Amino acid sequence: MSRNAKPLLALIAGVALSALSITTVHAAPGVGSNEVQVAAGFFHAQGSDSGNFNADLSYGYYLTPGWEIGFRQALNYNFIDGARDFWVATTTPFLLYNFKISDIVVPYLGVQGGIVWNDQKITGTFGPNAGLKLFLTGQTFLNIGYRYEWYFHSFRSAENNRTRGNHIANIGLGFVWGGQTTTTR
Repeated sequence: MSRNAKPLLALIAGVALSALSITTVHAAPGVGSNEVQVAAGFFHAQGSDSGNFNADLSYGYYLTPGWEIGFRQALNYNFIDGARDFWVATTTPFLLYNFKISDIVVPYLGVQGGIVWNDQKITGTFGPNAGLKLFLTGQTFLNIGYRYEWYFHSFRSAENNRTRGNHIANIGLGFVWGGQTTTTR
């Protein structure tokens, strides 16, 4: 593990432990709740000539306390020394199922599908999502998320490209409001 990764892991562990020690928060979102989330991540391999920054903005609506539908806009920007930098935007609706382990810990699984585009091309994308929401307060949570995006121009090419997609991991903050929630004491 690199020296640069250790402080980030310590920060994540500290926030997670703090979230688990909270005793009074609202229950996880209920029917009709809204959610907005901002997330980001960065990658640069030591000794390489490239790096990547990704940022996401998403909106979700809870159909039930478990099922959430939503929309995500993401941007990946690739920095390449000695060559042209390039960007790729992803616009995808998603469907998630939130597993309420407790009022604080809410893991989720889901799928997304939509388009990937930049100033030169547009193509389709779909893939799985997984993550963990750690509620810091009744309405605010830390999200640690992962998704895999694979690309296709047709359904036949989707199968051929399933091992040539992007792994995207990021950390974000989310806010939930409205809907039917109860307070836990």
